[in-house]
Amino acid sequence: MARTAEAVNAVIKAYDVRGVVGEQIDAAFVRDVGSSFARLVKDSSVTQVAIGHDMRASSPELAKAFADGVTSQGLNVVHIGLASTDQLYFASGLLDCPGAMFTASHNPAKYNGIKLCRSGAKPVGQDTGLATIKSELVEGVPSFDGEPGTVTERDVLSDYASFVKNLVDLSQVSGVKIAVDAGNGMGGHTVPAVFEGLPVTVEPLYFELDGTFPNHEANPLDPENLKDLQKFVLDTGADIGLAFDGDADRCFVVDEKGDPVSPSAVTGLVAERELAKEPGATVIHNLITSRAVPELVTELGGTPVRTRVGHSFIKQQMADTGAIFGGEHSAHYYFRDFWGADSGMLAALHVLAALGSQDRPLSELMSHYETYSASGEINSTVADAAERTTAVLETFADRTVSIDRLDGVTVDLKDGAWFNLRASNTEPLLRLNVEARSSSEVDALTSEILDVVRA
Repeated sequence: MARTAEAVNAVIKAYDVRGVVGEQIDAAFVRDVGSSFARLVKDSSVTQVAIGHDMRASSPELAKAFADGVTSQGLNVVHIGLASTDQLYFASGLLDCPGAMFTASHNPAKYNGIKLCRSGAKPVGQDTGLATIKSELVEGVPSFDGEPGTVTERDVLSDYASFVKNLVDLSQVSGVKIAVDAGNGMGGHTVPAVFEGLPVTVEPLYFELDGTFPNHEANPLDPENLKDLQKFVLDTGADIGLAFDGDADRCFVVDEKGDPVSPSAVTGLVAERELAKEPGATVIHNLITSRAVPELVTELGGTPVRTRVGHSFIKQQMADTGAIFGGEHSAHYYFRDFWGADSGMLAALHVLAALGSQDRPLSELMSHYETYSASGEINSTVADAAERTTAVLETFADRTVSIDRLDGVTVDLKDGAWFNLRASNTEPLLRLNVEARSSSEVDALTSEILDVVRA
C-alpha cells in the first residue's frame, strides 16, 4: 500500500526506522519495509536475511511481519529470536547475509524500530538504502511473482558468546567481581552467556527482560540512569560496574568507587590494547571525544582519524581506512575484528582484561586515560541554532585560535580549552561539549557559553 511522504519520513530516520507502535509503526507498515528491504539487498549472492528482536512486547509480532515481507520477495529468513543488536551484527557477519534488528534501543516502551544492515554487518543509512525504501513505501512496493522464501530458526547466542571471548585475552581476569545493570534490556540475555565459564563473579541488577523498563530508562548516557549501578557497585564491593542500554550495543563503565568512567577513557584504553596487537594501525574517534584519545594514539605510533558524530560516519571511516578500532563519546565502540560494527560487550571484555592483568583498582588504571576534564553533552532548546552559534562565536572571537566546521563548530581557545556546538538534526536543540585541563575551567567555560546560548 502507498503512504504519505510525511508519515514515512516521520518514521524512517537518518540511520534506522523508529516510531510509536500502533500510531506510526504497525505490522502492515513493517511488512512493507521488509519487502522493500529484500528488494534492496537481493542479488546473486544474497539468498537470506537474518532477523533478531529485543524484549519489547511488540517486537515478536513486528519481526514476524518483517519476515513475511522478506519472504514475499523470494528471500529466505533466518530468525535468531531474542538478541542484542551486536548479536544480530554477529549473525550478519557469521552468515554473510543482510540483517534486521527490532529494537528502539533506549527509547520508552511505546516505541519500536528496526536497525538494518547489509551482509557483513555493513550499515544501511539514508544514502545506502533508507532513501530507496522511503520512496517505495510512498509509491507502493512492487510485488514479486516467484516462489516465496522460507523461514528457519537458528540460535546463535552461544556462538556469539564464544566469538567475542575469543577476541580478547581473558586469561588474567580470575577473581574480578563485576556488577552489571542490564536495565531490563538485552544485557540480561547476553551477559549470562558471555560470562559463563569465566573465573569471575557477576552481581546482576535488573536482568529480567522487560520492555516496559520498570526500574529506569535503559539509557546509561543519562547520569540519572547510572545511579542504581553506582550504589550497587558500592553495596556489593564490586571491582567494576557495567551498564548496558536497551539493545545492549552500548556499555558504560563505573569504577570501584562508584564513579562513572568516561567513554573517552575507555576508547583510549581499548585503542592502546588494539595498537599493541597491530602497531601503527588507524583508530577512529569522533570530534567530541576527548583530545586525550588522538594524543595517546599518536604517542603509541598509531594514526588517529577524526570523524563527525554518528555511527554511520564512524563505520564508513572504519571501512575506508581499515581502522582497527573506533570509539565514540556515547559509548559505541567499533572493532575491525567484529566486521567494523559496534559491540559494547567487546569493549567491556577489553576493560575487564586490562583490569585483571594488573594490581591497581579500576579508578587508578583509568586515570592514565583521563587527562582532561569534560562537561559531557549539554542540550539547550533554542529558536534559531545558527543565530545562537554565531552569537557564541562573536563572544569568543578574541580568545579563539581556530574554528573547525566538520560537525557544527569546534572552537579551540588560546588557553588550551575547546568546545563544540552542534545543532540537532531532528529537534530545536543546540548540543554543547566542553573540555579543559580542570573541572573548574570546564565549569566556568560551560557557564559562559550557556549564558549566550540561552540568552
